Amino acid sequence: MKPEDFDLIRKILRERSGLVLGEEKAYLLESRLVPVARKHGLAGLDEIVQKVRTAPAENLLVDITEAMTTNESFFFRDVKPFDLFRDNILKDLIESRAAKKSFRIWCAAASSGQESYSLAILLKEAAAKLAGWRTEIVGTDISKEILARATEGKYSQFEVQRGLAIQLLVKYFTKEGEQWRISQDLRDMVSFREFNLLNDFTPLGKFDVVFCRNVLIYFDQETKKKVLERIALMLPPDGVVFLGGAETVLGITDKFEPVPGQRGIYKLTGK
Repeated sequence: MKPEDFDLIRKILRERSGLVLGEEKAYLLESRLVPVARKHGLAGLDEIVQKVRTAPAENLLVDITEAMTTNESFFFRDVKPFDLFRDNILKDLIESRAAKKSFRIWCAAASSGQESYSLAILLKEAAAKLAGWRTEIVGTDISKEILARATEGKYSQFEVQRGLAIQLLVKYFTKEGEQWRISQDLRDMVSFREFNLLNDFTPLGKFDVVFCRNVLIYFDQETKKKVLERIALMLPPDGVVFLGGAETVLGITDKFEPVPGQRGIYKLTGK
């Protein structure tokens, strides 16, 4: 691909999703965009670029963006954040929200739903402590296609083997042919919505906990700052946000600070 063509694709992705595609990621273009070309009756990357330059149909731009922003996800990814949620954050929520008996969790960039359903499993495992509570998990993503998969709640043998303990698989999933479907009661605990992190967060409402893990690494500094400061407006004074292991708020915004002893979790500073 010519440098000017690569730059055109990068510009589209940045404007439509905030994704900053480095040159080291150029190899992804062929694997992810060739199927898009085929879907639109185009021969390959060169014809995609030509089409975008001459007659950029919205459905083509959407498919390009979705193909390049769909990221890998798996159950209980990195383990530790989920342990911290169960042992620390959930305990605090049960104590601090005892009067209203409700809280909301947002999973930004939910992908195919494994993070959201992992949290649903943790809440279900704590059902005795949450009897009479109203809990809500909202998973959002920019991709309609990946959200359809998340809503369906069906996963391959390979996907359920990644991070999911066998006892949880047997307890919460049903085998359907070569795939596994998560139980209806867990699917009912999560709602999935199409949402672009470049847009106004207000329609999503307020949340007590936000999981925005392995998302900011794809943005430039200014976009990271805007996303974090919009998240800050969604949280109550004791709300927290989970970021990925390679992500931080330091040097980006003064709205958050690390929670001592809880790596990857950040609280509001009140500034």
